[in-house]
Amino acid sequence: MTAKIEVVRPGVFATVQDLGRPGLAAIGVGRSGAADRGSLRLANRLVGNPEGHAALELVLGGLVLRFSAPATVAVTGAPCSITAGGRAAGPCSPISVGPGDELVLGMAARGLRCYVAVRGGIAVPAVLGARATDTLGKLGPPALSAGMTLPVGHRVLDHPGVDLAPRAAVPDEPVLRVTPGPRVSWFVPGALSTLVSSPFTATADVDRVGVRLEGPELARAREGELPPEAAVPGALQIPPSGQPILFLADHPVTGGYPVLAVVDEADLDLAAQVRPGQRVRFRPYLPSQ
Repeated sequence: MTAKIEVVRPGVFATVQDLGRPGLAAIGVGRSGAADRGSLRLANRLVGNPEGHAALELVLGGLVLRFSAPATVAVTGAPCSITAGGRAAGPCSPISVGPGDELVLGMAARGLRCYVAVRGGIAVPAVLGARATDTLGKLGPPALSAGMTLPVGHRVLDHPGVDLAPRAAVPDEPVLRVTPGPRVSWFVPGALSTLVSSPFTATADVDRVGVRLEGPELARAREGELPPEAAVPGALQIPPSGQPILFLADHPVTGGYPVLAVVDEADLDLAAQVRPGQRVRFRPYLPSQ
């Protein structure tokens, strides 16, 4: 019999995520998948799953799950309090739960996104080769709601043989490395220097599509808009307001605003943990880093 997980309380916003749908942009389908891919991979490794197994991504914690059968789970990403079957548990480590036990996550004190993996993976039906919820493209399973049940899969690897995987704390002021974008010529001289020398603040407009930032104006030297052109995760699009939009996992596959810079892929996990009101800095990417 397939084990089930009941969603008792979904928290602020929780979805099923894996590593997404790469290679389909030509037909208008974005990659999607976990916004903080490193945290998803780690959670899966801790429970003995292949790294790409589907897990849960939640905003700020607050999730409560009830298990129908014994299971091994792990919680990574933004740090929050954890109890399993009424007992305190720690992040970034395998956690055993029994039939009827509840896994309860408190609210994250810092960072934005938490990840919960269960040994065997979340076995919802795949759509276009992935189980990820694409909030912009409306693909994959719906966001979690109270009373929903999630099937647990069976494909697993050997247990990793570790009881803790320490990770660096989420920084108060993340620094994201950038390379010049394809439309630097659309901006006044010094716009790129302004980007990498001044702090920007995340607005309340933060979701899986991207983060709107506020800071010094990144003024254009040209008027008008571009025809739609390909967009990538980490692109910093600049609308006429001069305030950047940082694209995340569910970004559109094309965009018409000029891209001043692109956040290095290695820093996208950090970008995914930026919460409203938090300051962010950018600095030039150097190949030796």
